[in-house]
Amino acid sequence: MKFVKNIKPIVSPIRKYMTAKTFETLNFDNLVLRTLPIDPVAENYVRQVKNACFSKIKPTPLQNPQIVVYSKEAMNLLDLDENQLERKDASEYLSGNTLMSGSETAAHCYCGHQFGVFAGQLGDGAAIYLGEVINDKNERWEIQLKGAGLTPYSRSADGRKVLRSTLREFMCSEAMHFLGIPTTRAGSCVVSDSKVVRDIFYDGNPKMERCAVVLRIAQSFIRFGSFEIFRPVDPDYGNKGPSFGRNDILIKMLDYVSDTFYSNIKSDNAHEKYEKVFQEIILRTARLVAEWLSVGWVHGVLNTDNMSILGLTIDYGPFGFLDRYDPDHIFNGSDTAGRYTYRNQVDICEWNCIKLAEALSPVLDLVKLKDFVKKNFKQEFERVYLEKMKKKFGLVNSKPSDSDLFKKFFDTMYETGADFTNTFRKLSLLEFLPNKTDMNTSELVNVIVSECASIDDMRSFFKPKMPKETLDKLFAAAEENPGILEYFGLNEVFLKNQLKFIEKYEKLKNKTVEEKKQIDTELWSNWLNEYVNRIQEDYDPKSQDIDAKMTDRNKKMNSNNPRFILRNHIIQEAIEKADNNDFTEAKMLLKILENAFSEKSVDAILANFDPEAVRQKSESKFYENPPLPTKCVRLTCSS
Repeated sequence: MKFVKNIKPIVSPIRKYMTAKTFETLNFDNLVLRTLPIDPVAENYVRQVKNACFSKIKPTPLQNPQIVVYSKEAMNLLDLDENQLERKDASEYLSGNTLMSGSETAAHCYCGHQFGVFAGQLGDGAAIYLGEVINDKNERWEIQLKGAGLTPYSRSADGRKVLRSTLREFMCSEAMHFLGIPTTRAGSCVVSDSKVVRDIFYDGNPKMERCAVVLRIAQSFIRFGSFEIFRPVDPDYGNKGPSFGRNDILIKMLDYVSDTFYSNIKSDNAHEKYEKVFQEIILRTARLVAEWLSVGWVHGVLNTDNMSILGLTIDYGPFGFLDRYDPDHIFNGSDTAGRYTYRNQVDICEWNCIKLAEALSPVLDLVKLKDFVKKNFKQEFERVYLEKMKKKFGLVNSKPSDSDLFKKFFDTMYETGADFTNTFRKLSLLEFLPNKTDMNTSELVNVIVSECASIDDMRSFFKPKMPKETLDKLFAAAEENPGILEYFGLNEVFLKNQLKFIEKYEKLKNKTVEEKKQIDTELWSNWLNEYVNRIQEDYDPKSQDIDAKMTDRNKKMNSNNPRFILRNHIIQEAIEKADNNDFTEAKMLLKILENAFSEKSVDAILANFDPEAVRQKSESKFYENPPLPTKCVRLTCSS
């Protein structure tokens, strides 16, 4: 046995060396292109692509590509090690300037409902499929470059992505993975000297920005919208899928998805198999939304073309993690009606699942599919969400009253302007005092209250966008003509929220700093007293092993309540530095995100970086606390 143990350190590196691949020797097996129909038109120009799922095209070269940052763990999925990523020509492969041996480049055709309206053909307007790599574990990984140039689906765009949106997608893809949330992965972010014009805020002030490319990795990028290419004419808007009526292709796609990604689902009856696959997609989607909400994450643009058939988080655009808890915050500047807020994500994803059912209706029973969604989507969401909350709150057993306790926690965060991530993380500080009767409630109240929003910040947040007289007139006008709100880019939810803001603002406008603190203290004391009573139902302070149980509770909570998330001000600094060819900030940020739940000091996590830069970040708690001016900023789809 000693002999076997002694050779393990020798065998392991040899095996790793033997299995590592190069950019020239990746094991490509491009199954989807062999299975689904390809557009016969070879020319690359914008058009409607009928009766096909892919169009073969080549990436457009970039000038002087440079690697900003790469994910070693994501690249290991492809059997590519750091030696390959540090090659001088690595940026040529990761930008699309040089194609890997075995790669076949193509763009995917899909449709989508955007903001609730069927938009017809969309497709990969900037993303280019490179192929599917089979790694040494016999896993299949599709890889694509987003921002690699024009495709037949680019519409009026240029097929490019800029550095700010590309680095955001790279970072959030990896952040979500390390939070334990199903997601597409990001292997690398490459910036170039090529530039394009972008109007970031759609306000008539365009500027030149540097082009960038992200290497995306997933088992598949097939999405709900992939099946909408078969959708009939929309009765309201007149759009239809470019492959409407081609049920033979629809069945091919169902077989491809079923056999490749749901091979565990067996049935001699093809339709029964398709239904079971559909059901699993719905359940995976429900679980995914529960995971999003548990970390305060908002997708920002939950159109059907941004919904994965594998239950993955896909297509990172104007996303965001909540800082101060506000369930109605809009991250997407294009979402004037607030369709895609934190609060609405469950309903919207369920609605998208209904649209998937409609897309499959040419070959499956629509009533049956819809019935499954309505009966099971929210039920599965609630099951997973409550189980997740139980872990985040450090509870052992589930009780009917827990939902009410959770709701009061969120209400208290909202009323006091508490930070979503930090407040959850602080709950693990609750512990029994030496007398084993009381808990350190007062101490924890002070900790949480010290991090709540200031009175000035709260007044700024609740300051109404329009006077009550205007709101009253709009409500009256909407009663006579419901369409008038949409004409002004408004909706009833926005108006009702403004009324609540007016009421809240009136209560806050004359409050002093000390009065705000007193209110916060009372609110958190009341909730924590309830929480302590609930904890003591699960943990008997008189039991002999109470200390061990509380230690275990603390560990479990800190493995479910992240310490580090991708806050907007953090990624913004990395973007600005990278735009000036300083990539250190991006690399430091990735290392922080890879340690989302770590209890190590920032200095220890970033031990391989410049000590002075790390010290500044550590002392200011840069990675943990958002500065007031940039709390919950709004983004746009400009990319």
